[in-house]
Amino acid sequence: FGIATDENFVITTTNRKEITEDNFSELVQDGVTLYLLQSVDQMLLSATKERIDFLPHYDTLVKSGMYEYYASEGQNPLPFALAELIDNSLSATSRNTGIRSIQIKLLFDDSQGKPAVAVIDNGRGMTSKQLNNWAVYRLSKFTRQGDFESDHSGYVRPLPVPRSLNSDISYFGVGGKQAVFFVGQSARMVSKPADSQDVHELVLSKEDF
Repeated sequence: FGIATDENFVITTTNRKEITEDNFSELVQDGVTLYLLQSVDQMLLSATKERIDFLPHYDTLVKSGMYEYYASEGQNPLPFALAELIDNSLSATSRNTGIRSIQIKLLFDDSQGKPAVAVIDNGRGMTSKQLNNWAVYRLSKFTRQGDFESDHSGYVRPLPVPRSLNSDISYFGVGGKQAVFFVGQSARMVSKPADSQDVHELVLSKEDF
């Protein structure tokens, strides 16, 4: 930190409680932000940033898409929910050098335990970290930066054109998770990155929540 050997300093929490030997275990926890100051009441020379991690209530995830879909101006909202899921496949296959294959299957047997909607594509796949980020609420595929590894890294939004295989057909912008829970009660993502032998699976279930 460039502190001279004869210089005094203190370490405090963001609410200016000095860290001492007596309160160290109480005040210093994983993820806590600390200040290194010359005195407890020293003015900060610039604005500071603090990362906050929190776990939202599950209703934030499973119900937040309802308003957008039910407010669909008299239109049947189901196609828009499916469009959100297809949009993910369009992005995933956008850089394919060969055929882009996107399938929508309606499964009414017991192969998945319950009736299911399956969207299958031959895109480049997602790593475990990208699957994890897909599950993060309101983490846009176009703004995932920094600590977030995007499942659409390098993806460039196309110019505005009529909705087609070369456009983003996402209409409400509520994302695949909200679309999933509008259609059903759980989501199962199975993905194999093109350059890996590993297959990754993510399950989000309203029942588990």
